[in-house]
Amino acid sequence: MTEMRRRAILLDRDGTLCEEVGYVNHVGRVRIPERSIEAVRRANEAGFQTVLVTNQAGVARGYFDEALVGEVHDHIREALGAKGARLDGIYYCPHHPEAGSGPYRRECDCRKPGTGMLLRARDEMGIDLEASYMVGDSHKDIEAGHGVGAKTVLVLTGYGRGELEHQPHRFRKEPDHVAADLLEAVEWILETSS
Repeated sequence: MTEMRRRAILLDRDGTLCEEVGYVNHVGRVRIPERSIEAVRRANEAGFQTVLVTNQAGVARGYFDEALVGEVHDHIREALGAKGARLDGIYYCPHHPEAGSGPYRRECDCRKPGTGMLLRARDEMGIDLEASYMVGDSHKDIEAGHGVGAKTVLVLTGYGRGELEHQPHRFRKEPDHVAADLLEAVEWILETSS
């Protein structure tokens, strides 16, 4: 008997779930809009796995260490949990191919637009990526989603509007949908996936 794989909404962090504030080098810089919290809660209630997948090249650049990334993610989980929402998984890439030194400066398959984080979530969480959605504010998020066969939603928060209006050539393939923010993205997903 084969194992039942689950649908997921894979979320970018900065500019999608959280406000884009530049490198989050302190927990106090984390800003989660109420509409994002509502979006995650609705995804939870609809039975989707909610999974954060985020590039954190600030580690490679030496702006902060991996311990701070963990603290930030703990803070995000607590803030969501206080409002009845949850993330089922969190994956991050600390690497950069050209910046920094040591083990974090390298080519990897996890840094979006690479698909490594999404594939790891699939394997560890039993996710059916072809029945899932990738939501983000960058062409990198959209490319990663398409790379694993997921449907994609570009949000106009964070870098989304600027990339769409001023750098459309960066999108190798257009997103399946464009939404004002994460809540609108989740509403579209719930309408089209039922």
